[in-house]
Amino acid sequence: MKLLEDKVCLITGAASARGIGKATAKLFAAHGARIVILDLDAGQAEEAARDIGAGHLGLACNVTDKAACQAAAEEATARFGRIDVLVNNAGITQPLKIMEIGPENYDAVTDVNLRGTLYMSQAVIPGMRAQQSGSIVCMSSVSAQRGGGIFGGPHYSAAKGGVLGLQKAMARELGPDGVRVNSVTPGLIQTDITGGKLTPELKVEIAKGIPLARLGVADDVANACLFLASDLSSYITGAVIDVNGGMLIH
Repeated sequence: MKLLEDKVCLITGAASARGIGKATAKLFAAHGARIVILDLDAGQAEEAARDIGAGHLGLACNVTDKAACQAAAEEATARFGRIDVLVNNAGITQPLKIMEIGPENYDAVTDVNLRGTLYMSQAVIPGMRAQQSGSIVCMSSVSAQRGGGIFGGPHYSAAKGGVLGLQKAMARELGPDGVRVNSVTPGLIQTDITGGKLTPELKVEIAKGIPLARLGVADDVANACLFLASDLSSYITGAVIDVNGGMLIH
């Protein structure tokens, strides 16, 4: 059964080969979706779209630029007629301690993770409202819930905590329009964002504190995104799904 047959799904920050965004794009395409991959570099976005298969679209978009988000949404709509799903995946992290965070660090991390989520959502909401349907999936992090991750600094926790507040407020406001807004909070997922800092020894050490006894992979998060994007979750909005192997059990 294809869960996203003929749905148009826009995923930000999805060009990185080993990233959550690319894994999500591949899974959505396998479920019948037409994919729009957004990333900073047009060439990389186009290449990622081609890699998924024929009929998908890759566009350059800096999510911190409101006009760029608007232009990307318009281009996607012009090409495919509508946008059914947005996955706000674009994000950056920095492994800094509290006293090391400078203005430029704060701006960079909150701009991409939080402002980018707002701007891209604003770009697709009018179309979703008009069609009275849509699903927005926001990428937060376990670090927002537990007060810091293993690699992200306090400003990353703050930005990802902000994503949860924004997502829940959007869910409340957009519910009457048939638009659902949910978040995923991954634990430690083995992607390029961890920057090669995951040594084999560290992996073993971290896994000891995870009930499912393993680190996550990008597909683990993609599967949760698929559930939230599809009609399987048609009565779910304002929710936060933990994808962390039990690292944080509330």
